[in-house]
Amino acid sequence: MTSSPPRSWRERIEPFTRPAFQMLARMTRGMTLGVRGLAVDGDGRILLLRHTYLPDWWLPGGGVDRGESLHEALAREMREETGLVLTGPATLLSIHSNEAHFRGDHVAVYLVRDFTTGPASQHGEIAETGWFAPDALPANLSRGTRARLTEYLDRVPADLRW
Repeated sequence: MTSSPPRSWRERIEPFTRPAFQMLARMTRGMTLGVRGLAVDGDGRILLLRHTYLPDWWLPGGGVDRGESLHEALAREMREETGLVLTGPATLLSIHSNEAHFRGDHVAVYLVRDFTTGPASQHGEIAETGWFAPDALPANLSRGTRARLTEYLDRVPADLRW
């Protein structure tokens, strides 16, 4: 597990600016699309992160920008948030509707096995990252992360709702 430096000004204001950004996105976009990466290292450990503006541990990921493919967005988000650089194709595991939490939102989840690591380039968005063995996952996983990890680890069909 890695620790993070003292909180920057962005980390301190993010909890206040993030809701405004999300409200604007809901009002101006008919549909949003996001990606999450379930990165598994050679020892079977899973990469998780904690945001500065949300509680719990999450799979890395974020929104797909205009003009980006899903894979390009996944590669960008993994690099920015965790320093993980994709060196091969990721495998699409599932696509989910996140309608209950964000109107019109969909999330694609990818399995990431081919990567190297480098420095993260995020700007105060991530509080902490860590690699966790499947039998030693943090207790405070986000609901969606817990569901996706259960589907992957127990090899059960994906719930199409996030």
